[in-house]
Amino acid sequence: MDTDRSGEGWSALADGTRRAIVDRLAEGPLAVGQLAARLPVSRSAVSQHLKILKDAGLVSEQAVGTRRIYRLNPTAVAALRDQLDTFWRRALASYAEVAEEAPRAPEESP
Repeated sequence: MDTDRSGEGWSALADGTRRAIVDRLAEGPLAVGQLAARLPVSRSAVSQHLKILKDAGLVSEQAVGTRRIYRLNPTAVAALRDQLDTFWRRALASYAEVAEEAPRAPEESP
């Protein structure tokens, strides 16, 4: 997933059902029917969510006979993880800076 599509990945993951689908696909490739059997939404709804995830580059599909098997795109997931790691590193570094600059209370004399 290139950086131009990273916003699409985060937007796609904003939906709880899509996050549940990604969670299931993290266990391994599955067909739409297998995903729908493990989710509280219809098979048609799962297909719609998969289209959004596919358009965002997070999943890929492969035709196997009459079924389509979906799997996570490891490159796209790694790109999102890298972005999240970068965000947290920056946030923690900023917090450390603020904490080091904070005035300290004077020590009490016995």
